[in-house]
Amino acid sequence: MEWRLFASTFGLLFLAELGDKTQLAVITLSSKEHKPVPIFLGASIALCLVTLLGVLGGESLVRVIPAGLLRKLSAGAFVLMGVLMWFELL
Repeated sequence: MEWRLFASTFGLLFLAELGDKTQLAVITLSSKEHKPVPIFLGASIALCLVTLLGVLGGESLVRVIPAGLLRKLSAGAFVLMGVLMWFELL
């Protein structure tokens, strides 16, 4: 296993997910329902499946679009979503 790649992926996603909408939704559900196990399992499985889609999609896209261009397009989409959210258009 490539531990350096594993550690960088883990660290990046761990920091990126802290305080995001998903975590806030899980906190809300947990405080309302008081059933942490099914909420934890549901959220964990959902995050795993979304991550799988990202990995497979990224692997497929890099065959068609050069990695550098794909990185720039992803960054642009991220900035665009941030601007739309800033102006409450999304």
